[in-house]
Amino acid sequence: MSKRAVILAGGKGTRLRPYTIVLPKPLMPIGEYPILEIIIRQLVFNSFDHITLTVNHHAEIIKAFFGDGEKWGVKIDYSFENEPLSTMGPLKFIKDLPNDFLVMNGDILTDLEYKTFYDDHVIKKNLFTISSYKRKVKSDFGVLEFDKNNTLISFEEKPIACYDVSMGIYMVNKQVLDYIPENTFYGFDYLMIDLMNNNEKPKVRKFNGYWLDIGKPEDYAIANNLFQNNSKQFLKD
Repeated sequence: MSKRAVILAGGKGTRLRPYTIVLPKPLMPIGEYPILEIIIRQLVFNSFDHITLTVNHHAEIIKAFFGDGEKWGVKIDYSFENEPLSTMGPLKFIKDLPNDFLVMNGDILTDLEYKTFYDDHVIKKNLFTISSYKRKVKSDFGVLEFDKNNTLISFEEKPIACYDVSMGIYMVNKQVLDYIPENTFYGFDYLMIDLMNNNEKPKVRKFNGYWLDIGKPEDYAIANNLFQNNSKQFLKD
């Protein structure tokens, strides 16, 4: 079965400045490869044969680097945004999407098996599937708990909380496009609210491997170090 992926590569990477002043975030190097090349090679290894890159900021640089995908043995084409449309808005411009397709951010380091994620969504006939990851989040503050008389009853210094978070990797059925407005900034959060308000049922598939969004300098440094020490965890081709 032909497998299609859409990679969102149009962001400005403001959280990763000053690195992204010169390079678009998808071309930031992780080890010896741009992060977007790692993702593309992973998708090809997982049997994806057609990848669309949604581009805006530094679009020509990204297109010059990846071309038509021949170097990686995959068809690559592009969807150009005249203005930022967030995560789901760009899908409305792509007119040849199949019934089911992968959508993901272009700044993710993970060892997720994309083929398994894709097939599970299709077999279960889901409308929308979110890949989730349990992330520990440390508070920068001491947390107070007090009673109705404003008397302190508990204190915890910089506690750590665990959340199931979206990995920025989704499987989408084409029916979802009906909810996305034309030429409008429309994000994943908007879509989830609209689907639930219409009694649709997005599904969550938990992932227990490795995942990191390289959007912040400290996370970029962690991802770079990990990849250089164990690239075969992520690139099995």
